[in-house]
Amino acid sequence: MLENLNISLFHLINATPASAEWMIHLATFIAQDLILIVPLMAVTLWLWGPRGQVSAQRELVIKMGVALGASLLLSWVAGLVYPHNRPFVDGVGHTFLHHVADNSFPSDHGTVIFAFALAFLFWHRLWSGVLLLAVGCAIAWSRVYLGVHWPLDMVGGFLSGFIGCLTAQIIWMKWGQSLYSRLQSLYRFCFSMPIRKGWVRD
Repeated sequence: MLENLNISLFHLINATPASAEWMIHLATFIAQDLILIVPLMAVTLWLWGPRGQVSAQRELVIKMGVALGASLLLSWVAGLVYPHNRPFVDGVGHTFLHHVADNSFPSDHGTVIFAFALAFLFWHRLWSGVLLLAVGCAIAWSRVYLGVHWPLDMVGGFLSGFIGCLTAQIIWMKWGQSLYSRLQSLYRFCFSMPIRKGWVRD
């Protein structure tokens, strides 16, 4: 039943040879490049920002990092427990993006972007979380549209991201301040020169 729904939704979303070329190009950009928002925003939040907000931003980055690590570990375990071929491996639909024929469930891209978006939703502001969830949905759509993932791979990515954020919150409540202090000390040691010159925040 669930697999039939998965296949039906895939055919509904998946592009065809008749799809507009500009849509294929747009989907390819979203599928491959939009995920770069994760490291770019993390680095920006850690290094810069209003003095009164830098500490809170760095706490967010640390929580986000823990959530991503937990999410990807869960995603890896889920892939071992429930291996699933990609659509093109099973000869289903049309593929417009080159990808190795590895396990498709849950989506690593989906796991990363949804963990990132949910981290902002839980620990930053509602508007930023909602905006990033929209980005996550766009990435999820694009990878199904281009034929390298099933819709349920993206649902699995969302659930992995959600559980990763819950895990990060539990870890933070127990060891958060100690982790923050250690990473802050390491940062000050490694970036002493840029901090001294005022290129980045202390």
